[in-house]
Amino acid sequence: MKVVIPGSLTDLNTYTNAERTNRFKGAKIKKQNTYKAAAAFMPVRTQKLSLPIKLHITWFCENRRIDPDNVAFAKKFLLDGMQEAGCLKNDGFNQIKGFVDEFEIDKENPRIEVNIIESE
Repeated sequence: MKVVIPGSLTDLNTYTNAERTNRFKGAKIKKQNTYKAAAAFMPVRTQKLSLPIKLHITWFCENRRIDPDNVAFAKKFLLDGMQEAGCLKNDGFNQIKGFVDEFEIDKENPRIEVNIIESE
């Protein structure tokens, strides 16, 4: 199963700076990003997943300005969005087996492609 999230999610440095500035600002960023991820997962929420799952995430970034580890921090928002949408009840060890991250550049169409690989 494949889900595409248009655009990008907030990176670690931006989130950390917001938290240091004002805790409410950080909470707002988390809420907005979680909602954006949840909206992308809504169409597939009724499909039953064979747990645990592995997520293969391809991060199509607009440029190379943000380090890959800071971009991949947004996995937190993806998993929370999956829970919010009803795809997962929890994001613990019993539900998530692992992650594979790949990073590409696409100036015209930044996005996040999430391939959900179910257990056999």
